[in-house]
Amino acid sequence: MAYNRFRPNCIIRVILLGFTIFGFFFILFQTSLYAALFIVGVFIIYQTYALIHYVEKTNRDLTRFFTSIRYSDFSQTFKDAGLGPSFDGLRKAFTEVMNVFRKTRTEKEEHYRYLQTVVQHIGIGLIAYQSNGNVELINTAAKRLLGIPSLKNIQSLESFSKPLVDTLFKIKPKGRALIKVEDQNELLHLALYATEFKLRGQIFSLVSIQNIHSELEEREIEAWQKLIRVITHEIMNSITPISSLASTINEMLKDNYLIPTENQKIDSESLTDIHEAAQTIQKRSQGLLHFVDAYRNLTLIQKPNFQLFSVKELFLRVEKLMQANIKEKAIRLRINVDPKTLELTADPELIEQVLINLLLNALQSVGGQKKAKIDLIAQLDGRGRIRIQVKDNGPGIDQENLEKIFIPFFSTKDKGSGIGLSLSRQIMRLHHGSITVQSEPKKQTTFTLRF
Repeated sequence: MAYNRFRPNCIIRVILLGFTIFGFFFILFQTSLYAALFIVGVFIIYQTYALIHYVEKTNRDLTRFFTSIRYSDFSQTFKDAGLGPSFDGLRKAFTEVMNVFRKTRTEKEEHYRYLQTVVQHIGIGLIAYQSNGNVELINTAAKRLLGIPSLKNIQSLESFSKPLVDTLFKIKPKGRALIKVEDQNELLHLALYATEFKLRGQIFSLVSIQNIHSELEEREIEAWQKLIRVITHEIMNSITPISSLASTINEMLKDNYLIPTENQKIDSESLTDIHEAAQTIQKRSQGLLHFVDAYRNLTLIQKPNFQLFSVKELFLRVEKLMQANIKEKAIRLRINVDPKTLELTADPELIEQVLINLLLNALQSVGGQKKAKIDLIAQLDGRGRIRIQVKDNGPGIDQENLEKIFIPFFSTKDKGSGIGLSLSRQIMRLHHGSITVQSEPKKQTTFTLRF
């Protein structure tokens, strides 16, 4: 039976049920129609069930409503068609609650997407993880820095750096740490800063990871440049008048005393000694001036003139410049550019100067060695950056000298000035790149330029 209103529908169902019960007792006491009695009894049971089911519809709707809220399903509606005006308030309340929840969920999703965009776009690596190491969040910068596509547990980073994993487990909220990591022949100085937050009743650690190797190098270079400026200023102020005075004395001795007059009594031997001493002072002073001027070049590197050029053409130019030295020492130079069309945006003259410095060092290192060879390689590293390497099979560099060779004035050669590698590092810093070295004694030395 279909009725348009809940209340009349219930009244009619109750009246019909009453008539059916009356008919059941009438047949029971006034007739012997037992089959009809059974049919009417079944009909009474069905009517009773139908009435209860119809009345409990509101309870089912309420249950469905709260279940949808529990599971964040806000697509449900309260179907009150044909139930009458008494259910209008309930329907309206259902609709308002659903709209509020739907709006709140939409705003929550928008905020989540906004925060995800910010977290993934930020240039500092972020990792959020539980005390057991399970990772809740890792952003793009952290994946790029650690060289991984994804991370489920920080234990997986042991292949990258075990000290980093140990530090991540031990670091306290508000704690800081500095980790040195060597990855793919690249030296990383990772600065870590930790904080803590609670989410869904669980404690999470949030750690920011940043490679500050470039900043440390830049600070070191700035400190050396300041020192060089002070030294050159003071030495120039001292040497210039000495050189001038020595030159004046030498001229006076030459004009007035080395050509004697009739009335002068001259000790020619003494005057000759004075003249030679003055000449020595002059030459030494000029030598010191040239010496200081050479070191002053460390602070006067021109700004790069960035251009897009072929790396292979750069290598061929350098090979042509070094051809005489290579043939003289019977050294095998191998060039490898992968891909062959690889192009670099930099100052070709400055990068050429860096490569010449490195090749000169390599030539001196392998000089006199049997089967001496030098490799000049250009390719993309694991992070998609251009990497240029100069490898030689010379005797290598002692471990104690590896961290010193980029310091101005330090040299492992008897007649080395100690400015070539320092100058090369400054040129790479002007290109926002880096230069590093790896050496295996009596096997191989590799200088790596990264852009």
